[in-house]
Amino acid sequence: ISQAFAAEGAQVACIATSLANASSTADAIGGRAFACDVSDTEQVEATIAKITEEMGVPSVLVNNAGVTRDTLMLRMKDEDWDTVIDINLKGAFLTCRAVAKAMMKARYGRIVNITSVVGLGGAAGQANYAAAKAGLIGLTKTVAREFGSRNITCNAVAPGFIETDMTEKLSDEFKEQVVKTAPAGRLGTPEDIAAAVLFLASAEAAYITGQVLVVDGG
Repeated sequence: ISQAFAAEGAQVACIATSLANASSTADAIGGRAFACDVSDTEQVEATIAKITEEMGVPSVLVNNAGVTRDTLMLRMKDEDWDTVIDINLKGAFLTCRAVAKAMMKARYGRIVNITSVVGLGGAAGQANYAAAKAGLIGLTKTVAREFGSRNITCNAVAPGFIETDMTEKLSDEFKEQVVKTAPAGRLGTPEDIAAAVLFLASAEAAYITGQVLVVDGG
């Protein structure tokens, strides 16, 4: 996603929990790296303020921080639930809130939240992840309603199974089943998701808000 925006000439601020992780992407695209735990209110507020001061008011916000702590509900520890909800859902709320005032003053903003098909259909062993991603859809629709009059749109992209570090943990048998059942006949790529995000942040999508764009190969 960062590469896609940089290729279009955007200044990109890359945020990760550690500066090293953010720098690995930022350095490759000529962007800026910032370290921030998105589940921490003070860190989010300080980081967005620093980005705004050094790079200007953010015109696009992409919330794609995500972790998993998969296990069946009866075995799920409170810590597993809290960690996933805090990062995947609370983090998006905090960053949306942090950029909202500046975007409202500028009377322009594009917010894209990365949810998941799991947030639409659920998944055994992912009660925490599914709840967070479903909550992200509700947050998206609410932000769209609250800020639409200020020329701020908020949409969500719901990826299916995409070839990333997170899906590398899945068994080959499971991946083969996904490929068999998807009309596209393949797993998705990060580029597939980046293209959808880029569209929703573009001028061509100015009249689209509060929507969930499913990118799962069918």
